[in-house]
Amino acid sequence: MAKTLRRTAAFKALFHALSAGSRGGPSLGRRLGALPRMIRATLRGEYDGGLRLAMMTAAAAYVVSPIDAMPELMMLLFGLADDALMVTWLAGSVLAETERFLEWEAHRANVVPGHVVG
Repeated sequence: MAKTLRRTAAFKALFHALSAGSRGGPSLGRRLGALPRMIRATLRGEYDGGLRLAMMTAAAAYVVSPIDAMPELMMLLFGLADDALMVTWLAGSVLAETERFLEWEAHRANVVPGHVVG
């Protein structure tokens, strides 16, 4: 019973984080749509998210890699716990970084290219 309540609370928290668009933040669709632009801008050197993007890529690779199968086989509970921790961190990082990128993109749209007159 307690496990079901904790799972329900976790799903409620995830729902609230993903539905931030209704509270003034970017929606999940807008965040997911920003991912390719964020990657492109980072690779071009326009956006400073290189290290964060690399860490998110490494976390995703760890979760889906065969190397991660070893903890699951040896220590079932620990193996699943490290995956849950990694996926939680990854989801939070993607949410935070896409919001940061969308703010950067909006600020950049207001800048007129040209020379600084001093």
